[in-house]
Amino acid sequence: MKTEAKIGLTGVIAIVALFLGIKFLKGVNLFSSSKVYYISFNNTKGLAKSSSVYADGYKVGIVSDIRYDFLHPGNVVVEISTEKGLRIPKGSTAQLDEALLGGCTLNMMLATNPSEAYSPGDTIPGTDVSGVMKKVGAMVPQLEQVVAKVDTLVATLNKLVSDPNLPLIIQNAELVTENLNKSSEQLNTLLRNDIPRLTGTFTKAGENVTTLTDKMNQLDLQATLDSVNQTISSVHSMMEQIQSPKGTLGKLINDPSMYDNLNHTVQSADSLVTDLKAHPKRYVHFSVFGRKEGK
Repeated sequence: MKTEAKIGLTGVIAIVALFLGIKFLKGVNLFSSSKVYYISFNNTKGLAKSSSVYADGYKVGIVSDIRYDFLHPGNVVVEISTEKGLRIPKGSTAQLDEALLGGCTLNMMLATNPSEAYSPGDTIPGTDVSGVMKKVGAMVPQLEQVVAKVDTLVATLNKLVSDPNLPLIIQNAELVTENLNKSSEQLNTLLRNDIPRLTGTFTKAGENVTTLTDKMNQLDLQATLDSVNQTISSVHSMMEQIQSPKGTLGKLINDPSMYDNLNHTVQSADSLVTDLKAHPKRYVHFSVFGRKEGK
């Protein structure tokens, strides 16, 4: 064999080996058949050719091509090559999970449809980019608020620590704590000693009330009320007799002549007593040695 032919054959073998090596590094298995599907995304940020395709966490293929869909502006078509034995049921979707350190992972969300499946060459619907970075992006406003509050808290703590009255505040807090401890001890003493006594007193008072209620229940209230009613009737009858002009008291009360006669009698008696005091000899005659004859 001529030298030129050997050099040419060596070059061809080197090119084939280089091609196979590049495909191998990209994850393409040249010795097994594969099926091609297409996925439509609005944005494939971070996704690159030769990226792995996963289904339920298991690698089932690679991204063979990414191209812009000029017929449908705003869409990007991703071509994937999957293992021949993979069955993608109808209703399945593809999802892009953005990694924390960059890049994307394409995950197949397989549906449970035993009767229908996508055929090679079909287009599978894709969902928007999600994952850790998207969640982190959603958390950024909240983190900013937390950071602002932490800064305010740190500034407040620094101001508090630099306050010259801090030792006095701590001392007052210790005094307050000591007073609280004393109050707690007094409360415990009250609960331990005085409360049982008060409970016993209340219990005894309740027993006395119960006894009083029992005694009141034993009283013949109806008989008492009947007696009171009878007494009231007697008093009423007596008042009617007093007020009646036929009775003695009624005549005395209602007859003005009786009053005048009594008044005249009292006045006469008063005059008689007055005259008796002034001239007692007119009414009394006595002698120590006896009464004289002819006198």
